[in-house]
Amino acid sequence: MHTVTITEFLVRLAVGVSCGALIGVERQWRARMAGLRTNALVATGATLFVLYSEAIPNTGNNTQVAAYVVSGIGFLGGGVILRDGAGVRGLNTAATLWCSAAVGVLAASGRIALAFIGTAAVLAVHLMLRPVGRLIDHAPQGEGDAVTHATVHVVCDRAAETGTRALLVQALAPNDTLILGLSVHRPDEDTARLEASLAVTGPAGQVLEQLVARLSPTPGVRDLHWHLTEGGPEENERRASS
Repeated sequence: MHTVTITEFLVRLAVGVSCGALIGVERQWRARMAGLRTNALVATGATLFVLYSEAIPNTGNNTQVAAYVVSGIGFLGGGVILRDGAGVRGLNTAATLWCSAAVGVLAASGRIALAFIGTAAVLAVHLMLRPVGRLIDHAPQGEGDAVTHATVHVVCDRAAETGTRALLVQALAPNDTLILGLSVHRPDEDTARLEASLAVTGPAGQVLEQLVARLSPTPGVRDLHWHLTEGGPEENERRASS
């Protein structure tokens, strides 16, 4: 088994540290959680672990050590992934740490050119695909994917309040419609006013007109109308009195 010399050890370690530092510079510039030092340390650690397997006899092959490095980076990457409301932050940072470990393993294995190619690939992903991702995020979506906010108002007899509310929820269930809020006002003993705030996916007008057509014949419903709540014109309001 070939044992690395001090010169080879230093060269491979320097390459591993340099590749991790190059990746870290981009992350530091973007003000991410794992920046220059973190990525450099991850690459350094991965390089040292693989170099250890080559420098010390009977410690296993490089493949086994690299597998252990990947497992360890998984725990480290999990620490930078944070829950942010309904989303998740830190996935790119965790993936970058994983890549830094990979280029460190390549450098430690003596594949210097491959280590620099891997580093260039990681930097290219961050620098070149970032604007592409932003273009995709800002691309106009089709009508079927658009989300429109609307409010539905129903005036009904007080005695028909429970049934009308159940029919309203039932009528919206088959559609791609999310009920954001439902309030009930009782101005007098005989009248109930229902107000439902909706997020409609797809053609909102078609969904809401179907709702009007279904609820208008309901006994006890006196008035039913809807309007868009994101600055829609007044002609978007529809009324159906029973």
